[in-house]
Amino acid sequence: MQTEIVIAGFGGQGVLFIGQLLAHTAMDESYEVTWFPSYGPEMRGGTANCTVIIADEEIGAPLVRNPTAAIAMNLPSLDKYEPLVKTDGLLVVNQSMVDRGVERTGIKSVLVPGVEIAEKIGSSRVLNMVMLGALLSNLSVTSIEAVEKAMEKHTPERNRKFIPMNIVAMHEGAKFTAS
Repeated sequence: MQTEIVIAGFGGQGVLFIGQLLAHTAMDESYEVTWFPSYGPEMRGGTANCTVIIADEEIGAPLVRNPTAAIAMNLPSLDKYEPLVKTDGLLVVNQSMVDRGVERTGIKSVLVPGVEIAEKIGSSRVLNMVMLGALLSNLSVTSIEAVEKAMEKHTPERNRKFIPMNIVAMHEGAKFTAS
């Protein structure tokens, strides 16, 4: 088994964080993992993406041309990664920041009003966790419960106060895609 996931959006949307969280979760579950971040020179507002590969065998390279799944947090990310997702792959789109639907056939697409869900929870800053929940409810790579455990284990003390809201956001993202 090898699953390649690309997470892409603007800097400041927590793209790298959820990729790193997925990588920690998979390592805690004894999988082979790579996490490969990429971002522009701007801290917030520039482009950011990361690739996470989770496998039960050694991973040959951290680069991915055609990911199994992708999260597109904004329109430029959708434009870039929609054509690259593998046939029968998964594309999770933050519909709040995209003014079009998914045009490609041959993949499963999930449109999530991520910003609206995050704001109902109490902060637009948990958008990334909403999108992660939506991904996990549609891709059998790990469980939300395993991500919760990894968050508890790997979150620095200064950020631990955000864990409860992040957990709620993941569950709300998963719940939205289940309905």
